[in-house]
Amino acid sequence: MVSPVKRIAASILAADFGRLGDEVKAVEEAGADWIHVDVMDGHFVPNLTIGPPVVAALKRATRLPLDVHLMITNPERYIGEYAKAGATYISVHQETCPHLHAVVQDIRAHGCKPSVVLNPATPFHTLDSILADIEMVLIMSVNPGFGGQSFIRSALDKLSLARRVKQERGLDFLIEVDGGVKTANLAEVSAAGAEVFVIGTGIFETPSYHATIQEMRGHMG
Repeated sequence: MVSPVKRIAASILAADFGRLGDEVKAVEEAGADWIHVDVMDGHFVPNLTIGPPVVAALKRATRLPLDVHLMITNPERYIGEYAKAGATYISVHQETCPHLHAVVQDIRAHGCKPSVVLNPATPFHTLDSILADIEMVLIMSVNPGFGGQSFIRSALDKLSLARRVKQERGLDFLIEVDGGVKTANLAEVSAAGAEVFVIGTGIFETPSYHATIQEMRGHMG
């Protein structure tokens, strides 16, 4: 199997929202591959963030794919809005979707790439029946809701399992990881199986986005 291209998805949750457009342009120029957008509803997770109008503004501010992570209850109600706003990938939580296949089909019907997210305590095998229908699996390596948390090491085993299942079944979904990924642990996370790295404070709290991203690429393998 051909080695996958490794991608960095800069998470704007850690950006300066007072100058969000400039921050997005800065990480794009610094070499980020995607822009990761966390949508939180204060219900599924204990925080509130942005809605479709901000996603639409981001779409106008960057040429990079928008990786929209819906940390919300009843995500099926909002697929159309985020698709219209310009999402490239739409990720929904396995834990919020009793009719997961229908939601995945709706995401694709709206012209977006479907992705499914697993919280740290949710076993990977819960996705067995959906893997052939999705473009990406997002493995949370922190409990969702706030940026700046420490990496949960059990995510490494889940990443390795995702890679093994992908290879054994001949599937081509991307394996994304989100939470606590920094320069210091990126090589280990990459070796475990991650292909897309959501990084927030690990980029936005450094003095040079370009230098940080280039250093990270050196650890991806």
